[in-house]
Amino acid sequence: MAQQKEVLIIGASRGIGLAVTQAFAGEGWQVTATHRSGIPEQGNRPEIYWHTLDMTQSSAVQQLASQLSGKSFDAILINAGISGPAHQTLTQSDDQELAQLFLTNAIAPVRSAEILLPLLKPDGVLALTSSQLGSLNENPDAQMPIYAASKAALNMLSRTLRTATEAQSGTLLTLHPGWVKTDMGGESAPLTAEESAAGIVQQLTHWRGRGGHHYVDYAGQQLQW
Repeated sequence: MAQQKEVLIIGASRGIGLAVTQAFAGEGWQVTATHRSGIPEQGNRPEIYWHTLDMTQSSAVQQLASQLSGKSFDAILINAGISGPAHQTLTQSDDQELAQLFLTNAIAPVRSAEILLPLLKPDGVLALTSSQLGSLNENPDAQMPIYAASKAALNMLSRTLRTATEAQSGTLLTLHPGWVKTDMGGESAPLTAEESAAGIVQQLTHWRGRGGHHYVDYAGQQLQW
């Protein structure tokens, strides 16, 4: 009998993260997931093991890693993102909200990945949710510039994980989930969270054992840095 696959999802209590959690559980994976302020009703399932985590607190991530000591995962997804100020203008932004944006979207995800990487199985996939807006080539008109800049920072910092990931025979993904109907994406977005999640599950499965660092979207399209 094949061993049950296991996935760790950081930032799973709503939106894309919750949809990915449900999708993996529906595929028969054992899911370990984190929330900040309560287990969502849709995620209250026996095959999903929940932990409370504020990813922006390094000590909390270290504590989670200790709690999960002895476990290993076929895939780890670091899912986080806030859009920042609605006006997306530097002159109207205060230092605190800019600091929080870059901490949440760039620094905390990569720092968390560094801490949790030892839990990745050989041939596993470490993925960080980014955006195609973080690419200078995919976003030449600088749409949502402050948000995009935070994701560009995430893309660069993610590259620092490549050597350690490959040392564990793992694959590193920087992942664009698509424009999704969530609280952040809005109702105009063309994708549902379930459609994006199905694609993300497929990518994390497809890239196992392939090695390298890849910038792809939920449908498997390679993106330019």
